[in-house]
Amino acid sequence: MLRMSKLADYGTVIMTAMARDPDAVHSASSIATVTGVAMPTVSKVLKVLTRGGVVESLRGTNGGYLLPRPPGRITLAEVIAAVDGPIGMTECSTTPGLCIQEAACAVRANWQKVNRLIYEALQQVTLADMAGPALRAVDISAIRARSIPSHRAVAMPARMSTDGGHA
Repeated sequence: MLRMSKLADYGTVIMTAMARDPDAVHSASSIATVTGVAMPTVSKVLKVLTRGGVVESLRGTNGGYLLPRPPGRITLAEVIAAVDGPIGMTECSTTPGLCIQEAACAVRANWQKVNRLIYEALQQVTLADMAGPALRAVDISAIRARSIPSHRAVAMPARMSTDGGHA
């Protein structure tokens, strides 16, 4: 199943709550109250988001956390990458040299196309979109048209391997 980490999900929830009041300085406790995420988790995720550059931290009596840019200029791709690192379906598509079969892999280039599609779709969705009443549809048809060959041009393998996907 394709899914992001629980911490990246919490990061999105936390930052969406912050985006609903983008000019405010938010305390970890107020974010925990608004989101229903446990306080220790909120604190942990805010530290990760701060290290990732998508949240700023202010110290002092009036301190807390704030967005470094308007919510319309912070994308889901940035939030997820700040928590989970590079976005990719497979490790070899984001970090070369991890797989011994990389040089001869017949599907690596296609995984890179899939990764690019997912990344570009996540780049199209901002915190402002997430904070709004309904998320607008992300039109990936232009991305798909230039990245994926038609179904007639793709030859399907006769069988699937059970050794991790390499036939």
